[in-house]
Amino acid sequence: MSSARQALWAAHVAAVLFGMTGVLGALIQASAWVITFGRASFAVVAIAVFAHLVKQPLRRGLTPHALGMLLVTGLLLAAHWVTFFVAVKVGGIAVATLGFASFPAFIALVDATWFREHIGQREAGLIALVSLGLVLVTPSFNWGHQGTAGLLWGLGSGVSFGLLAVINRRSRSALSAVQVALGQNIVVALAVAPMVWLHGLQLSPSDWGYLALLGVICTGLSQYLFVYSLGALNARVVGLIIALEPVYAIAVAWWLFAEQPSFRMLLGAALIVLATVVSALPRRSSA
Repeated sequence: MSSARQALWAAHVAAVLFGMTGVLGALIQASAWVITFGRASFAVVAIAVFAHLVKQPLRRGLTPHALGMLLVTGLLLAAHWVTFFVAVKVGGIAVATLGFASFPAFIALVDATWFREHIGQREAGLIALVSLGLVLVTPSFNWGHQGTAGLLWGLGSGVSFGLLAVINRRSRSALSAVQVALGQNIVVALAVAPMVWLHGLQLSPSDWGYLALLGVICTGLSQYLFVYSLGALNARVVGLIIALEPVYAIAVAWWLFAEQPSFRMLLGAALIVLATVVSALPRRSSA
């Protein structure tokens, strides 16, 4: 099998594993704080073992600036995970995933608001597609509706992930992907630990198993497959494949939990996924 085909398989498996995050979050009978803490803790162990096996230096380049960036991005990652798992618990997997999938629009808005980047026709169209998709996905315009509340939490997850993506893209750091992943997960675990201590860590054996899958497979392995695919494929191609994450998540939720989406939700999901795909397409040259 060629390296390009292997990379394609790796990217698709990574998308499926990313989509399984919401499913495992629904299966684990614990709060979003506990799920986030468990996910980060298992991920730290998995990444540290991987770094040891491949002899990846973990202290190289740890300047005060790099440590500060790890702290900021780690806190944003914690906010992203907590709000996402709250969305799953409140509104269901499909609503939570689609709310999060709106993040490309928030990236465009952050770039325009904070960095004064001009919003072109493409970015404006992307925001319009996401906005229309979210209107269609919204179960009810009554803010007390459980599904609507879940969508709002999902949007919070998309906002925090959008900020995380912008900062990761614009920060200049000599740290490797393994160092960044390990450092961010350590920050996540430490940030949510006080809430876990207040609420207690009472989990069944099956919950521990799901948390291990979430941290090791859906976090550690999926990130490795994602990086591996980038080694042989264009980043735009990988982005297009990862954009299928909501499709996989909705399909699995439909199969396991009988969360059958309405036609209106499917139409809204199609618009949001289309916006994500468009955001991953190469820009036309202005020359």
